[in-house]
Amino acid sequence: MIDVLAVVQQAADAATQIAVAKNTNALLGAGVGIGLAIIGAGLGLGRIGGQAAEAIARQPEAGAEIRGAALLIAVLLEGATIIALVFALLFKLVA
Repeated sequence: MIDVLAVVQQAADAATQIAVAKNTNALLGAGVGIGLAIIGAGLGLGRIGGQAAEAIARQPEAGAEIRGAALLIAVLLEGATIIALVFALLFKLVA
């Protein structure tokens, strides 16, 4: 009888270890997702700003149109980044 209880205890310990490993992997995945979203947004916004400044320097008379287009693209990029962050945090909390 004692041997049966030991086997059941070992099975319960193995299930607990699997649950902890899944939670750790979920946290790691959420962290990687958040990091990639932030890095991608930073690179994208830097490129938008640099290219907009270069375009305005080439054609100052079209500065308002260029600035408006760059702002629109930047807003869309920020929206996508915020959505990526929310999904990464949701995956962290669900797991």
